[in-house]
Amino acid sequence: MKLKIHSTSAFLILSALTFFVACNNQSGDITPADIEKHITFLASDSLQGREAGSANEAIAANYIADHFRDFGLEPAGDNETYFQEFTINTAVLRNPHAGDDAEGEKLLSKNVVGLLQGTGNSDELIIIGAHYDHLGFGEFGSLYRGEEERIHNGADDNASGTAGVLELAEYFSANRPKKDVLFLAFSGEEMGLLGSAYYVDNPTVDLENALAMINMDMIGRMVDKKLMIFGIGTAENWTAIIDSANTGDLDLNLVKDGTGASDHTSFYYKDIPVLHYFTDTHADYHRPSDDTEYINMNGTALALHHLVRVMVQLDELQKDELAFVEAPGEQRQSMSLEGPTLGVLPDYGYEGEGMKITGVTKGRAAANAGVQGGDIIVGIAGEELADIYAYMTMLNKLKKGQLTTITVLRDGERKTMDLEL
Repeated sequence: MKLKIHSTSAFLILSALTFFVACNNQSGDITPADIEKHITFLASDSLQGREAGSANEAIAANYIADHFRDFGLEPAGDNETYFQEFTINTAVLRNPHAGDDAEGEKLLSKNVVGLLQGTGNSDELIIIGAHYDHLGFGEFGSLYRGEEERIHNGADDNASGTAGVLELAEYFSANRPKKDVLFLAFSGEEMGLLGSAYYVDNPTVDLENALAMINMDMIGRMVDKKLMIFGIGTAENWTAIIDSANTGDLDLNLVKDGTGASDHTSFYYKDIPVLHYFTDTHADYHRPSDDTEYINMNGTALALHHLVRVMVQLDELQKDELAFVEAPGEQRQSMSLEGPTLGVLPDYGYEGEGMKITGVTKGRAAANAGVQGGDIIVGIAGEELADIYAYMTMLNKLKKGQLTTITVLRDGERKTMDLEL
């Protein structure tokens, strides 16, 4: 029996009319102008950083739900709505060793869930998702070290991915695939993948029918048409699908890992093949300067066009033709940095020992020590670093102003330099 979400007759009539208008008055084309419209709203100062559990998160959630309704998606949240509510215990955020029953402020947050019915008879569905929350004023997860409280707008992280969800929902509502498509906008990602973890434990559809989950997190800062896609190790034929979807306009960096600090991880642990679209980090990551003016709208559109071509191929596959594979290189679900920062940009596509960086920020600790873009950081304070997680763990042990050393590999040669944090 084909998957259906129960709804009232009035809603079905409204959905049919809405979809008719969408199909006849809109082509559903993915355009830089539409991407900019969504990001400009979501990353505006008026939404004050969309922190999970805040009134401004609710405004963003309503914006997404309104568009889902306009595009003819059926509400697939709780009680025939677009929303799936969950509770965040701030005591646990402030003390990871606290239990869920610890005394602390309880925040009500929500995922936004919409279902597009396909034209075929299969029970199978494809999941497209992104988180829409960000850091608010930076209490949880900010890398900003200034004394003045500032809004973290999160234009790239992750208004860009949310705009992608909205653009794809509009496109596929006008160009319906045979399979059902579940569109998910998660909250609580910045606090530890809370929304996606809650969803997979309390799904509103049967996840046994999920062919794949595609996540978009930070797709707004494309440079030289470079696009990273994580998760290709979670199904044997991902590489062939992704390569054939590239019409020569993108420089793809394909990474096997199916886990990481974003919401696809929650689905990977449910044995669902995943992909994570990502245009790499930058100097404004988790800082107040992550603003709309720096978004590459054309680059974001290129990434979404590639994803559409992947979806067209997935629509022709059966679930047994995209079998889940346990991917190598298991990562932790989240990263937090409470210690000093060096002002480096990690290369998230690097899979070797240590942490490779793509650049350094002038005037910050790493640059002052002589570290350069392309270096591989292999040691800090005399301790060897296996990867980016060991790097962050080490920095959390150190203090601002501390004098120590940093060791890098440069052109195959180890160099140790004095470092002032």
